[in-house]
This record gives sequence, C-alpha cells and structure tokens, in this order.
Amino acid sequence: MTDSLTIGYSPCPNDTYIFYALTHKKIPLPGITLATPYLEDVETLNRLAIKKKLDITKLSFHALAHVLDEYCLLHCGAALGRGCGPLLVSRSGISMNDIAGGSIAIPGKFTTANMLFRLYSPDTENLIEMRFDRIIPAVMNGEVDAGVIIHESRFTYRDHGLICIQDLGQWWEESSGHPIPLGCIAARRALGTTRIKTIENAIGQSISYADSHTQECFPYIHQYAQEMEQQVMQNHITLYVNEYSKGLGSDGLAAVEAFFARGSEAGILPQSIQSPLL
Repeated sequence: MTDSLTIGYSPCPNDTYIFYALTHKKIPLPGITLATPYLEDVETLNRLAIKKKLDITKLSFHALAHVLDEYCLLHCGAALGRGCGPLLVSRSGISMNDIAGGSIAIPGKFTTANMLFRLYSPDTENLIEMRFDRIIPAVMNGEVDAGVIIHESRFTYRDHGLICIQDLGQWWEESSGHPIPLGCIAARRALGTTRIKTIENAIGQSISYADSHTQECFPYIHQYAQEMEQQVMQNHITLYVNEYSKGLGSDGLAAVEAFFARGSEAGILPQSIQSPLL
C-alpha cells in the first residue's frame, strides 16, 4: 500500500476545524504523505468506505459497524456527545401521530440519523433518502411529511418555521444512559499499527492546533460553509468538537458498544460485530 494515503471528511465546520492543521502540513506525519482530501457529505463517505475506496475517512458510526472487517476506529476526531443528536422535524401543526404512516426524509441509509430514527420508530416504512441539506426545503414544501436533520440544520430549522417533533439524541440518551455516537474517524486496518497510531496522534495534534489557532482556521472552514453565518459555524464547532473528539475514553467506547448492541438487536446492524478498535 502506497504511503500517499487517501483521506476523506465532510465539509462541515467540525471536520474542517479538526483537519485544518493536518491537511495544511502544520502537523508532522513522519513517513506518510496525504493525498488531496475528499470533502464529501457523510453518506457519500459512508458509501466510499463500503467500497473500500479511502484509507482514512470520516464515517457514521452506523456505517462503521458494516465495515469493521476493513476499518478500525480511531480514538481521535469523533463526533459524540450529549445534546447534539439528530432532530425529527416537521411543519407546524403536524404531530408524530400524523406522520407515523407518512414519508420521512433521512440523510442517508448508513447515517446514524437513519439508525436512530429506525430504533425510535421501527414501524415507519416510508423513508426517503436525500442529501442532508435538502431535507429542510423538502419538509417546508410538503415533499415529505417530516425529516431527520443533522449538522447545522439543528441551529436553523426554526428560522424556516419548522418544529421539532422529537430530539432523537435526547431519546437515545434517556433510553440508553449514554452519549450519542454520531460520527468517527476510521482507518484501514491494512495500514498497520504503526501508521495508524501515527495518524491517530496527528489528528489529536491537529485538534489542539485548531484550539490554539482558531482564527487561522476560519478562512478554510468558511470556504466550505459559505452559506453559514459565522455564529452558526462557531456553534457547530463548539457542539461537535468536544472532549470525545480529543479521546473517546471509556465512556465514549461504552456508548459505541451500546449503540452497536441496540442496532444488532433491532436487525439494523450485523448480528456479530467485531471490536471496532485496532
């Protein structure tokens, strides 16, 4: 395997914040060269990983469970926490009872948002996949009855006259006792222990660099979030780049194990899931 490694992450502010220093060569990567990053929405990255196309990539934890034969979970770079989960939203005057038999937009088959909604409402069948940034307009214009929103949409849905029917992250926290594992950074196991640990450490250093050089990072962050107001970008980073991003720790790993167990029990994830760690 070449030492010019492919890497993918989303254009969302939390990911561009995390990877700014690493991909701008502010952090040493001895013996490793990174190719030009793929910046794609998380469901595109999920599907690229299923096809084994990337060496290092952002993934939904839902998708990770399907590719553990090929990829391992890194301790740094994850989006995991409390008060940060997907929201089920709809137009005013519509309740969960109204949409139980209706159409629900989801931001991708392999997203954590989809798995959470399926756990929450297992009998709802009409799930319509669309890119995450199309969901709010689709709900507004009546193309779908409700939608599961992620990323910056949780900060802006009220501006579009929508209401939150269920905070799926809150539901998960209350029903499981764990923070919600949303997304992670994974690396191909074939890279080997030494390179994987080097990459993992470098991502941790990249986060630390961003924390101490935040203003330096913002032009890069803004480049990929041009439609987002500065305060929304800052709120996004504050919410999704947290203590778990710097190290999953025992609490974070317990949340991942619980998430995988619930998914397997519901028949959404494989019945037998190997350890996500190297």
